[in-house]
Amino acid sequence: MEKHLIQPIVGLLISSAIALRAYRRKSLDLSGALAGFIVLTIHISLNYRFGAMLLAFFFTSSKLTKVGEQKKRKLDAEFKEGGQRNWVQVIFNSGIASILVIIAWKLTGSQDQCLDSKESGLLTALAGGIIGHYCCCNGDTWSSELGILSDEQPRLITTFKPVRRGTNGGVTKTGLLAAAAGGCVIGLAFILVGFLTTRCTSDVALKQLLVIPISTVAGVLGSVIDSLVGATLQFSGFCSVRNKVVGKAGATVKKISGLSILDNNGVNLVSIFLTTLLTSFACLYIF
Repeated sequence: MEKHLIQPIVGLLISSAIALRAYRRKSLDLSGALAGFIVLTIHISLNYRFGAMLLAFFFTSSKLTKVGEQKKRKLDAEFKEGGQRNWVQVIFNSGIASILVIIAWKLTGSQDQCLDSKESGLLTALAGGIIGHYCCCNGDTWSSELGILSDEQPRLITTFKPVRRGTNGGVTKTGLLAAAAGGCVIGLAFILVGFLTTRCTSDVALKQLLVIPISTVAGVLGSVIDSLVGATLQFSGFCSVRNKVVGKAGATVKKISGLSILDNNGVNLVSIFLTTLLTSFACLYIF
């Protein structure tokens, strides 16, 4: 078999197995499974290291979504069994990274390279952006899924006043620590696979370890940006009938915070874009 065909075939096989598994376990609905199959195939077929970060995000976030489901069902007005996501959510959480992956592939093919601005500033910026993208996604998901289970009283990030659990923009220490851990996991995935796919000089190889603290910070940054945007541009109110925090105004809903400008997908897109951009510049400067 020709060498250039092996990686796409590996991508197809892995993506098929994971999409089917996710659909059966209700992590994704049918549209989400199809979108996930396409996105994951692109990542793995074009670059193993970028595929590893997407897999780290998907598997860890899917697992945490199912932790404490009974408590989340009582608190979350939009709760879905298994955290089932559709194609819109898949695209919003992977679309920007997919574009960057394709651009990087166009420049180098599937040849993986170390982060080194002296060698290629553009590739370093692209890889940094992809790292930041998935650190934001993973950090925010970890923060949301574990923060809502915390016994701490959430505080609105813009005023630091106590708010109900599930309020957009509500933060806890547990949530912020979870965001840091979520970002760190993405950095570890990037580094570990990179040991197998890249060849760097010793000084450049050692410097790659800085991806781990950068990813940790990016995870927190993404979660904080998401909270700031959610607290200001996304509506939160308490419904006296459902006895839950909801995202739409109504006759039985008392406003807590925010404006009805963005929905959850819109908030995610803004936070992902900004974290991607900032991490890209950080990697370009540091490496």
